[in-house]
Amino acid sequence: MVFLREVRVELRKTSFPDRHLTTKNTAIVIAFSIAIALFLGGLDMGFSYILNTYIL
Repeated sequence: MVFLREVRVELRKTSFPDRHLTTKNTAIVIAFSIAIALFLGGLDMGFSYILNTYIL
């Protein structure tokens, strides 16, 4: 019981980001994830092309 009471006290001390900041940060994370996926996909396609054309 003491643990739960302490958890409640600590949660009251925290400050959570507002909806605007959360939405903005989520959009940034999604954009970077898509950019990295496209970059890695391009590298994969390039290496596959080189491998299939010149090596195999």
